[in-house]
Amino acid sequence: MTNVFILPGLGNSGEQHWQTLWEARHSSWKRIMQDDWDTPRCTDWVQRIDSVLSTVPEGTSVLVAHSSSCAAVAHLAQTTKHRIKGALLVAPSDPLGAAYPQGPTGFAPVPLERLPFPSIVVASENDEYISLEQARIYADAWGSRFVNIGAKGHINSASGLGAWEEGLKLLETLF
Repeated sequence: MTNVFILPGLGNSGEQHWQTLWEARHSSWKRIMQDDWDTPRCTDWVQRIDSVLSTVPEGTSVLVAHSSSCAAVAHLAQTTKHRIKGALLVAPSDPLGAAYPQGPTGFAPVPLERLPFPSIVVASENDEYISLEQARIYADAWGSRFVNIGAKGHINSASGLGAWEEGLKLLETLF
């Protein structure tokens, strides 16, 4: 049994975002809702994720994180007692980068310790919120498989990926 949890980034994921489309297709997959999507504290996001993970059997959770939620997963990995089955970390943002929005707090510095579960970092060559080089640094530090999907922007609704079948295939390797 696998419990899939959708972890959107800042602003949540809109109706045409691949995370939302995946969630609509798979009724058992659950989005972890946050109280503040625009100016969050990382510790709040981490606590909410950890709390939800406590509701399912150990070792059954697969996390599908986008953007700032990738940093939240890296922070979570430092403190959680829950065994996580795997994580798909898509378009991690760089909270120290010039384009990172003002308001969110505690996401930086992003932990650079190896994650205690299998993970895949998916990055784009022209993401405004992180350089391909920085995304690779995260992947290497986290012990993640690194996938460069070409010039797809921030791998969000504006990227025009629809239900992003390639990403779904990557996710399924973590089951």
